Amino acid sequence: MVDIHERKAEDIVSKSFSSFQRQTYLEQLQLAELDLLVIGGGITGAGIALDATVRGLRVGVVEMQDFAAGTSSRSTKLVHGGLRYLKQLDFKLVSEVGKERAIVYENAPHVTKPEWMLLPLTKEGTFGKFSMSIGLKLYDILARVRRSEQRKMLGRHETMKMEPLMRSDGLKGGGLYVEYKTDDARLTLETIKEAVHRGAIAVNYSKGEHFIYEHGKVAGVHVTDLINEKSYTIRAKNIVNATGPWVDTLREKDRSKKEKFLYHTKGVHLVVDQSKFPLQQAVYFDTKYDGRMMFSIPRGDKTYIGTTDTIYNGELAKPKVTKSDCMYILESVNTMFPTIHLTDQDIESCWAGIRPLIYEDGKTTSDISRKDELFTSESGLISIAGGKLTGYRKMAERTVDIVTKNLGIEEKCTTEAVPLSGGDLGGSEHFSSFIEEKVSEGKSIGLTAKEANDLANLYGTNVTRVYEITKTSGANAERFHLPKFVYASLVYSIEEEMVVHPLDFFNRRTGALYFDIDFVYKWKQATIDYMSSYFQWTESFEKKVTNELDEVLDSLVEMASRKDVDNTPPLS
Repeated sequence: MVDIHERKAEDIVSKSFSSFQRQTYLEQLQLAELDLLVIGGGITGAGIALDATVRGLRVGVVEMQDFAAGTSSRSTKLVHGGLRYLKQLDFKLVSEVGKERAIVYENAPHVTKPEWMLLPLTKEGTFGKFSMSIGLKLYDILARVRRSEQRKMLGRHETMKMEPLMRSDGLKGGGLYVEYKTDDARLTLETIKEAVHRGAIAVNYSKGEHFIYEHGKVAGVHVTDLINEKSYTIRAKNIVNATGPWVDTLREKDRSKKEKFLYHTKGVHLVVDQSKFPLQQAVYFDTKYDGRMMFSIPRGDKTYIGTTDTIYNGELAKPKVTKSDCMYILESVNTMFPTIHLTDQDIESCWAGIRPLIYEDGKTTSDISRKDELFTSESGLISIAGGKLTGYRKMAERTVDIVTKNLGIEEKCTTEAVPLSGGDLGGSEHFSSFIEEKVSEGKSIGLTAKEANDLANLYGTNVTRVYEITKTSGANAERFHLPKFVYASLVYSIEEEMVVHPLDFFNRRTGALYFDIDFVYKWKQATIDYMSSYFQWTESFEKKVTNELDEVLDSLVEMASRKDVDNTPPLS
């Protein structure tokens, strides 16, 4: 039996998470054998790292892109209870993810907030009045929904009053239930930051190239730092492959891709301004084309809409939004909301994400289960595939249970009571008063009420550190032509959230690329200038990361005019 207290006493690591120290972290990772090396820095890998660290294990994480750069920043941005899985009679999944969303909310109320969702009852819709009422009631029971958030059935007039933009013909009423809106990338970051705070070492832009084997068992990984091209050898008693869409790629390297394999589908979301689509109530509605359902969700000054579900065989790192994707979503929305007349020229931003599903013969893309599965190969490589954002903590628990069993450790999962970084408020009921307090404090140091409110909501209790930077940032912010609140956010992201590229900051640290595109254009050059000075970039590297950001921005500008480069039909 391993003495867990002896393991904790080991010299683990510095608990910082600065991009300036990436090379130091990689050097630390190869100093001694880890208990666990996680390959993949999405929400699954982050959850595994946190659970294992809380149980006292020596943990490392490597991610070949930025943290949450794949599927974990490209979801519908809901920590939801899985109402759609009732149609598949998957009661266990509904029950599990329903309970989990409440845990996520309590542990991270700054990145997860309740959102009432309207489910219209239409003449030819998926649900009849009876089935909708029973379905939502069953959902409340299975998901253990708190009393204040349990479903409400509405008549036709009440439903139209909730969202007047909906089409009225064929409308018979509706159901109102609660989902939880989140920032998926920041949920991932706050999870991995908490793991780092507790002793894990996590490094982005570090690619696992080859496995190391001893006596037929996987014993380590050769890792390349994609920023400086240096190579490192990291050894571990257990290695978990939590790479999402790339799970089978690593299983192939391990020669263990057998029997079950991944099936990739693509989900696209579009973002438009509220002036074009002034949605006042989130709506989950039937599409008329293929029996799928679609979300329209207000978020600040924007409304976002999705999603598609099509077979995907393209490049995993850069899935594209095509004309056919856009037309499918826009036609579905314009049918449900007939007075808004959205066109592709109204699209301000968009994203495409890859769902790594486990193939099931004879099922359509929408019918394939979203359940996760664990595979342990003959070499000992542990791979986790499938699953949903909402269920990440339970996925982590099941994975770390295997690891602790291998190590002879009896520590159980306790992360249901572990607040994430920025979320240590003593529970969600304190969040509103916390925001009021921090807005007042922000105003006292020269921020506007909106700036302070945005920062407090973005960073939670970590806003204290952001305010410290704000109070001492005057001269440097002015030098780089940045307002204090942007400067403080950028410095915090570099020193505490391992921002390496400008795109990391504008996309996964702030969400501005999707929901405040004007912010990106306004502060793009000043941000690049500061980062170049801070990191002492070469001219070629600065050009490379600038081009990376410009390519993404150009693709959004060209959305309305470029030719469809993907011939995959919009309906699966």
